[in-house]
Order: sequence, then structure tokens, then C-alpha cells
Amino acid sequence: MKKEHFSQDLKRKILTLKLAPGATLNEISLSKEYDISRTPLREIFQRLAGEGYIEIINNRGAIVSPMDYKNVRNLFITAPMIYSSISRLATEDENATREQLSELQDVQDSFRKAVKQQQLDSIVLHNDRFHRLIGKMANNPYLQLSYERLLIDHTRINQTFYRATDADMTANLEQEVDQHEAMIEYLAIGDVERMVALTQDHWNLSKAHMGRYMCPNPLPVDNNRIRFTD
Repeated sequence: MKKEHFSQDLKRKILTLKLAPGATLNEISLSKEYDISRTPLREIFQRLAGEGYIEIINNRGAIVSPMDYKNVRNLFITAPMIYSSISRLATEDENATREQLSELQDVQDSFRKAVKQQQLDSIVLHNDRFHRLIGKMANNPYLQLSYERLLIDHTRINQTFYRATDADMTANLEQEVDQHEAMIEYLAIGDVERMVALTQDHWNLSKAHMGRYMCPNPLPVDNNRIRFTD
């Protein structure tokens, strides 16, 4: 029980940026905080490293998986391909079970509530959970690890750029709620083409918002550096 609590709490803190990318995970302090001995703690570190939440570095120990330009670039390149493949597999032949669809709807209801109440951490975690469940419906071990690894960085980037007081962000979140509902419908009836198209729209919505904060419009201009030549 202690091991599972520690593992889930560490994941939550990483996804919500309570533990920043690149932060060192101190074994001694974590062992005391969670009342868990060093051996099971290291076992959990190994598992989380395999899932992509942390990295274990020789002579440095464990750190939260870093995020830099390369990570973000690879996310933007890879996500559309992996997300579309997962959504196709999850929807084909009505693969999703009634139990899975029911669980997905429960998570969606919690996501909707979090959006309405502007609870940032809950928005992030329920959204992550929603998409992980779709990954399970796809039931493809070859894509599963890559998909879940993508979701870690995607979730952390969303946490960075969500702004509850931003009118555009609020509108985007409400649109995400509606898109989630449509995804559940397409999964239930096995409508592959509309599910894949919607998945692309869903990604583009998220990408556009991330891009807005990484590359504001208009870009700041340093007039002192402007030079005109004939």
C-alpha cells in the first residue's frame, strides 16, 4: 500500500509540476516523507524510469525527466502519428468494452466538473486519465509505451500553459470537453474515421494553444536592434 501510494503521488506531482522537470529526487527525504525503505523506493524508481516519468543517472541518482527544446520538438512531430494510430485501434471493431466506456465517461464527468470549477490540477490529471484509458482500449503493446510517454510530456506542457483566467483558454477547455464527449460516442459506435479526424482536431487545438504561449503574437520587438539598409 505504501509503495503504491508513493508511486501514484510521485506521478501526480510530476504531471502537475509540483516536481519540476530535471528536479533531483532525494532518496533519504522521500524515504522519510513516505515512510518507505530505500529498497522498495529504488524499485519504484526503476519502474517509473521505464514509464518515462524519471531518469536514473549514474552518480547522480534519480531526477524528474527533463523537458527541453528537443523534447517539445519531438512531441510536436510524433504526437499526431501516435495519437491517430491509438484512436484508430481503440475504435476499430468496437474494441472498447462497456466497462471501459463507463469508466471513460466517469473520468469525463470529473474533467467537465474540474473545467467548470477551474481546478487546474484536476483538469490536468483527469485529462491525462481520459487519454490513458483510450490507450488501453487500443490494446497494442507496441504503441502503448510510446503513447503513454508522449502523454507525460503533453500533460506537463499543458500544465505550463493552462491559464484559468485566460478567456481563450477557457473557451478551448470547453471545446475539449465537447470533443471528449464526441470521442466517447465514436468509440461506442465504432466510427473509426470520425474518431481519427476528431483526434487530429483535438491535437491541433492543444498544439495551437501551446504555440501561442511559446511564440506570442505579435512577437516582442527590440527597436534598438532594428537596422534598415538601402
